[in-house]
Amino acid sequence: MKNPFFLFVGIVFGLWLSWPGIVSYKNWECMFEILEASKKEKISFRAFLATSPNYFLRGEKKDNLSKFRIMSDACFR
Repeated sequence: MKNPFFLFVGIVFGLWLSWPGIVSYKNWECMFEILEASKKEKISFRAFLATSPNYFLRGEKKDNLSKFRIMSDACFR
């Protein structure tokens, strides 16, 4: 019983430490706005500034995890 509890607390604390805004409803609205805009092929200026130049210039792989990281950095930091 202790191990799942500590695992859960560790994950929550780790997410909060790297993205302190993850607990704010306003920041979740930002994330949903970026998701809706990406469906229409428009990119948010905030999300554009959060991306590294290597993502565009070197053509780093654009898998779902890297897209989620960029979106999270744009909204939750």
